[in-house]
Amino acid sequence: MADDSSLRADSSALRIVFAGTPDFAASALEALINKGYNIVATYTQPDRPAGRGKKLHKSPVKQLAEQHDIPVYQPLNFKDDADQQALKLLDADLMIVAAYGIILPKVVLDTPKRGCMNIHASLLPRWRGAAPIQRAIQAGDTETGITIMQMDEGLDTGNMLWVKKIAITQDDNGGTLHDKLADLGAEAMVETLEKLDTAELTNEQQDNQLACYAHKLSKADAEIDWTQTAESIQLTIRAFNPWPVAYAVEAGERIRLFEADIVKHNTDKSPGTIINKTRDGVVVACGQDAINIKKLQLPGAKAMSVSDFVNGGKAMLEIDTLLTSAEANS
Repeated sequence: MADDSSLRADSSALRIVFAGTPDFAASALEALINKGYNIVATYTQPDRPAGRGKKLHKSPVKQLAEQHDIPVYQPLNFKDDADQQALKLLDADLMIVAAYGIILPKVVLDTPKRGCMNIHASLLPRWRGAAPIQRAIQAGDTETGITIMQMDEGLDTGNMLWVKKIAITQDDNGGTLHDKLADLGAEAMVETLEKLDTAELTNEQQDNQLACYAHKLSKADAEIDWTQTAESIQLTIRAFNPWPVAYAVEAGERIRLFEADIVKHNTDKSPGTIINKTRDGVVVACGQDAINIKKLQLPGAKAMSVSDFVNGGKAMLEIDTLLTSAEANS
């Protein structure tokens, strides 16, 4: 068997195509560039309108690729023969995929000599799908991680090559865990390339019976159902910070919730009723126990601590107010 240095040299000589779009993917691309890997091209989603002016914005992956003079391809999808032929002409040994956002057809998966590897933000097969980071927090998981997977035609069903684990702490929300996993994903991908053709890469099949589907996030998911337990509601608030942000409804107005604690509380008040309001928090009855809201955002205002909210004297979230649903006010 070749020694480690020769293996790294071989993997560095690979012709690699990188496919990804958001910051999560850019972290991995940057790590590969810094390690000297031969990135012959990048694929990313087409520029999208964003902001008040709806100007076209480049993805983080495109911005990084252009900084390093790496060619960028932006097909709408990979169904067009011309796009498939362009990929073939790159003569890639390997495609690395991270949060690309486009389903790759079999002809694309088969084009690179060593196929396509995916950086997936879950300990597969636990969470397959679009939102594994947020769904892991929402489900109360205490552990997650990165799985480097050999891609096949299924949805995150390919064989697992390399796994790195990380704890989900009580302080983690969707944003902090995303950033941790972005760094871990970059680290895991570099390690995978360094261990190519060694016995350390497992190529292990997934147990489909253990799989859960991590549904894509939507704003509709973010409305709090006060009949749920305080624990479930608090987990949802954590999971959906910073997007789509959990919210409550008072008199048709949406109040976004960023932080909350669980309060052990027995009350005969209906779920969604405000029990207490102080500078230490707004306590709301749930289906079981209560939550104490610590950070929120009123319509037309910036996110603020409850202390600042109470000091501002805004006549909202008063004791005995019943928070309703958006449907009830539509």
